[in-house]
Amino acid sequence: MSEVKLSVETRTEFGKGAARRIRRDKKVPGVLYGHGSDPLHLTFPGHELLLALRTPNVLIALDIDGKSNELAIPKSVQRDPLKGFLEHVDLQLVQRGETVTVEIPVLTEGELAPGGYLLEHVLNTLPVEAEATHIPESVTVSVEGLAAGASIHAKDIALPKGTKLAVDEDAVVIQVLAAQAEEGAEDGEAGEAAEA
Repeated sequence: MSEVKLSVETRTEFGKGAARRIRRDKKVPGVLYGHGSDPLHLTFPGHELLLALRTPNVLIALDIDGKSNELAIPKSVQRDPLKGFLEHVDLQLVQRGETVTVEIPVLTEGELAPGGYLLEHVLNTLPVEAEATHIPESVTVSVEGLAAGASIHAKDIALPKGTKLAVDEDAVVIQVLAAQAEEGAEDGEAGEAAEA
């Protein structure tokens, strides 16, 4: 798991106007919370934060006003729906050795059995418990040779050492469906043949 260091500043101005001024300076407003402490309102460097958040569940080492160092993971990220830039971020305070619950992406590899089958991701992410400094970036599942009716449950996925499921082990993560022909087109052709 990657760890990214960011220098951040505490902020004392709140509200839409203050947030707009922060974003105009190419920075992002955010909140750090957890461990029973009061929420800490911060200003993050925009570009560096954007790069850090490309990695799911990234561990962020925060240098707050050059005085204190804290570890955090992203919990909520708000983006502009049209332009995609960061509007706000919420981070959860963590400590080394602490277990946290996060969702990791489920990736697939391999080819389905021949026959025009469809792969359905019932869960795009898998809830797991892991040590805060050893959160896996993703899990990969092989779908090699699977045909219609086959499914992969949470318990079937090999997790990295020290990682446990945080979801029902019988939950379906991936299933294979048979491709269906368009019924409307077939019915229409049959109707035309009957009329002729």
